[in-house]
Amino acid sequence: MSRFTRTTDLSAPTALSRRGFLITTAGGGLAFSFLTACGAKDAPGDATKIDAELYAPSLWYAIGADGIATINIIRAEMGQHVGTALARILADELEIPWDNVRIKQVDSDPKWGLMVTGGSWSVWQTFPIYSQAGAAGRTALIEAGAAALGVDAATCTARNGEVISGSKTISYADIVKKGVNKTFTPEELAALPVKPAAERRLIGKPVMARDIREKTNGTALYGIDAKVDGMVYARPIMPPTRNGSKVNSVDDSAAKSVKGYRQSLVIDDPSGTVTGWVMVIADTYPAAIKAVDLVKVDWTPGPTSKVSEKQIQDHAGSLLDDPSNGAILDTGVTDTTAAFATATTKVEATYTTGTALHMHLEPVNALAFEKDGIMEIHTGNQWQSLVLPWLAEALGMPEDKIVMRTYRLGGGFGRRLNGDYAVPAALAAKALGKPVKMVLTREDDTRMDSVRSPSVQRLRLAADADGKVTGMEQHVAAGWPTQVMAPFFMPNGVNGVAYDPFAISGADHWYTVGAHRVRAVSNDLANSTFRPGWLRSVGPGFTNWALESFMDEAAHTLGKDPVGFRLALLDGAGINAGSAPNAVGGALRQAEVVRRCAAKAGWGKSLPADSGIGLATSFGQERGMPTWVACAAQVHVDRASGRVTVEKLTLVADAGTIVDPDGALAQMQGAALWGLSLALHEGTEFVNGQVKDLNLGPYTPLRLADVPELDISFVESTEVPVGLGEPATTVVGPAIGNAIFNAVGARLRHIPITPKAVLAAL
Repeated sequence: MSRFTRTTDLSAPTALSRRGFLITTAGGGLAFSFLTACGAKDAPGDATKIDAELYAPSLWYAIGADGIATINIIRAEMGQHVGTALARILADELEIPWDNVRIKQVDSDPKWGLMVTGGSWSVWQTFPIYSQAGAAGRTALIEAGAAALGVDAATCTARNGEVISGSKTISYADIVKKGVNKTFTPEELAALPVKPAAERRLIGKPVMARDIREKTNGTALYGIDAKVDGMVYARPIMPPTRNGSKVNSVDDSAAKSVKGYRQSLVIDDPSGTVTGWVMVIADTYPAAIKAVDLVKVDWTPGPTSKVSEKQIQDHAGSLLDDPSNGAILDTGVTDTTAAFATATTKVEATYTTGTALHMHLEPVNALAFEKDGIMEIHTGNQWQSLVLPWLAEALGMPEDKIVMRTYRLGGGFGRRLNGDYAVPAALAAKALGKPVKMVLTREDDTRMDSVRSPSVQRLRLAADADGKVTGMEQHVAAGWPTQVMAPFFMPNGVNGVAYDPFAISGADHWYTVGAHRVRAVSNDLANSTFRPGWLRSVGPGFTNWALESFMDEAAHTLGKDPVGFRLALLDGAGINAGSAPNAVGGALRQAEVVRRCAAKAGWGKSLPADSGIGLATSFGQERGMPTWVACAAQVHVDRASGRVTVEKLTLVADAGTIVDPDGALAQMQGAALWGLSLALHEGTEFVNGQVKDLNLGPYTPLRLADVPELDISFVESTEVPVGLGEPATTVVGPAIGNAIFNAVGARLRHIPITPKAVLAAL
């Protein structure tokens, strides 16, 4: 059965495996061109100056004559210690001490392949290639070490940065000094032995993150810290609409009284990324902030200047009314006509979600300047490969003349996948002929945010006289970020219509429901009103809200226990059996996390009045790389006020091999609390083409006082490691909704769930 999964031919790991690994140094001289990435011109990070004598097993790392391995990281660091997680994969296979490992964030050179940090892909995509890279280095070092010791390589092993043969040893540092020369063909590389799980010494073991010191002593550099001599500051004046606004005139006469104010620059953007922008330029950022309030701009707004949240949702509903709209996903038998025609029981419900913002701590920013014919962009970014073509079109420059220097991110959560903020900074730098540092205020950042689109979903389920599910449908309409920004990532449905996988993932679930129809519909009004974005968990953040709330509704309608109902449908039959390498075990592994989660939470136990436990489950981001997760939420509902208090969240996850235990726990904690925040606290709406809430006063994410008890556990596994940054986000909302129903009998079908909505449902 053909299903859309992340296409590996676009990834750096696969591209590299076709080229093979060149492993060669001669004496003390460097003979590996990819290592130019280690030069001092790279952006600040965990860069360590590498010794002139180098052994370069691949472009992913090099070992100096001091025995230090510097591992190149193409994933963005935004608080998740991604460098530590990825470096330990390679270091474990290389058999090098963790104290001898350094990590380095690299620039946007094309040699790195697809540079993207999102979708919970980082560990999953990197594990195979870093394992091979480490094994290649270990193999070559053993052979070179054996030659240096005058022994047969078959008698040697590698351990703790040394090659050992009986009583004889030689360090990696000494081997590098003597020189290593070996080349692997792709076939040889693929055949290299990777250590069995029982022999791992770093993967799954506690280690100190490599970047703790810099993050705690203030030396870690974020995009907002980037600076260069002679730069000026810029703050934009935002147009009345995200798209299509046109500047008619600018009056900056009042701004000229501000000390340090230079000029107001109308941005001409051939790429259409930031239309209608005016950049206020000043010697200092405070001057730019002050001057913006004094500059008067006359615009012709774009066509969405009067659009409201209700109009976006109503339009979604009208699109769903036409069955010819949208793409039909390949879910096996997609024709549900017979199932519903013969059904004894039918369950139908509509679910909606409101607009959600990223509200990352560090507002977006970028420093741009041209040097020696190269336009450099210094910023934090999650998807350099996506932004470079926009920059090239906007600047009228070839991509190889543009370099993005990667800094740490003060929060990303998907917002910095869309690096649109690099474009106005670069255009201003080009127009002025000098470095421009653009920083957005919180309000600017919010107005420019790539929000999670509001969504409308309609679900139907058919069951026979015995209560057996015979058919199911899920129809989803929302703004499509991939359609707007990365259409090359869109596959075709079985009806030949392209769809955004990140706006529908989760609906293609692992339940055995007979005929199964999933329809993805693009909300064109949403797409034109704002630039839809990827927000932590992306599509499953709303598709799973609807799916898992609906599964509970269906269970109650059919008179079945919601946990037992799910377990019966997660039977691993047919297309839900799973497959190697990423989904071994299929739905049976999802059933196991449901079983464990229900037991740990005390499913069925007696609770005080107006309290309840609700459960939800998911497979994380995508079917092609499932992270099985279940959540049980225990809540109390105040009938007088409608306030919902979440007392405890119990989560169980099966993410295959856990590479970084501390990081995995932190990811689950953060994702679960984000899911809670989106379910009960966060949310805004569009008014006159703009989001209503611009700062963290009216927009109220989860506060510390509302953090519940967390009980998080992992299923021990040696299967392929998959993602943990997002899956837990998807299950908390529906678990809370189901718990509210079990507590007071009120069924909520919209998030965020407000006290007013609870009172209305009681």
